[in-house]
Amino acid sequence: MAQGKPARAVVVGGGIGGLTAAAALLRRGWEVTVLERAGSVEPVGAALSLSPNALRALDVIGAGDRIRDLGAPLGGGGVRTPHGRRLFRTRADAASARFGGPMLLLHRAALVDALIALLPPDTVRTGSPATLADPGGAGRPARVTTPDAELEADLVVAADGIHSAVRRTLFPDHPGPVYTGFTAWRLVIDVPDVECASQETWGRGSIWGTHPLKDGRVYSYAAATVPAGGRAPDERAELLRRFGDWHRPVPDILAAARPEDVLRHDVHHLARPLPAFHQGRVVLLGDAAHAMPPRLAQGGNQAIEDAVVLAHHHTDLPAYTAARLPRTTSVTRQAVRASRVSLTANPVAVAVRNAGLVALSAAGPGLLLRGFDGIVGWRPPQAPYAAEQAGADQQ
Repeated sequence: MAQGKPARAVVVGGGIGGLTAAAALLRRGWEVTVLERAGSVEPVGAALSLSPNALRALDVIGAGDRIRDLGAPLGGGGVRTPHGRRLFRTRADAASARFGGPMLLLHRAALVDALIALLPPDTVRTGSPATLADPGGAGRPARVTTPDAELEADLVVAADGIHSAVRRTLFPDHPGPVYTGFTAWRLVIDVPDVECASQETWGRGSIWGTHPLKDGRVYSYAAATVPAGGRAPDERAELLRRFGDWHRPVPDILAAARPEDVLRHDVHHLARPLPAFHQGRVVLLGDAAHAMPPRLAQGGNQAIEDAVVLAHHHTDLPAYTAARLPRTTSVTRQAVRASRVSLTANPVAVAVRNAGLVALSAAGPGLLLRGFDGIVGWRPPQAPYAAEQAGADQQ
């Protein structure tokens, strides 16, 4: 680091984790450049849920209240069978009371826009694929190259996704992501004159989720246990074949969708944890560090946590690894177990699963919510949090 100059960070990847890290490091006085391979940071059309753990982290960078205004509350629907029988009822108020805030759903683009608004102009360079040339070390900076420049940095933040090139450079012997056993479809559309509550439906080896967004559109997703690599000529037709006879509003949503509205991707995760989340002057965060199945809806939430914890430990990268590696390993394993339960295709296991959900519902929401205490109850190391400070100022 040059005498008298601010420390410089280069963030590889302009997704949610990378942008949050950029905003968090800027608040710590760093000079930050974000390199995004794509020509735009506008994410492909899908939504994500944010739980109180991530919202507390967003409070640290001054974005929590803005995101709360953009999101729609989740909950109140529960889980049904394909024929519509209710297995489990959720209560949004019970979750909010237990965890100190609501679960929210918003479009990824809305979150990205809110994060970019925290950054100075020209912080993000799109159309800039980056290669880690040197991870750096004591006494020497890290180096990142793009097609038209070489950048030196006191810190490189690798937020370049599940197929991270930086991760492969740092840990070439790691096996990388593996197929979870299921593929997923997503769509965000208008569904006129159809009432769509927030709920999931669990079948044999398949699920469907429906959640209204605050802007009136509906976010739906589906998953099915199939061999990797499969694609249909018309994915909407494939969804109709698999889910068209499920309870309403599933067929109504499919009737309103166009083939081009449907996105499909196989779901992968990092089954083997990395030995560390840092090497030299480089750190990994988000899917580059701990890609997980989406069944706990924690992928984006954990990336946001990573970012604010990194900013807290920005001068002590081993401390960042120590804080994040055990936690994200645990959350990933829980997400894998949740995927196996919800997407089991064995008829006996399905019957046992459904009976267990009915019993849990009868016992009340507290029993199920207790299992999420360790995930959603997390708080960032920075204090006071924005919301708590506001409350203290009013006293």
